[in-house]
Amino acid sequence: MMNHLFLGAGIFLVLLMLLTLVRAAGGPTVLDRILGGNVIGTKTTVLLLLIGLLYDNIGMFVDIALAYALLNFIATLGATKYFLRRKSVHLENEG
Repeated sequence: MMNHLFLGAGIFLVLLMLLTLVRAAGGPTVLDRILGGNVIGTKTTVLLLLIGLLYDNIGMFVDIALAYALLNFIATLGATKYFLRRKSVHLENEG
């Protein structure tokens, strides 16, 4: 019974990630894209933990989820710092 709940939560998270992908790909600003990528990374971390619960091997998946969350955080900081140095974060995309 609990496996069905975790599976349903995982499917719901994937649907939310698809909605967030629209924001991450479409903009309209660079900050929206960075935030969309960060939200997708956070939901992926939770999805990894749900997969660990489904496979009854939560210990291994916690390690993977922590490593992925750290990489997601570092990538977000790097992208933000890069665009702040270019001074193009607050510009609207033309086209």
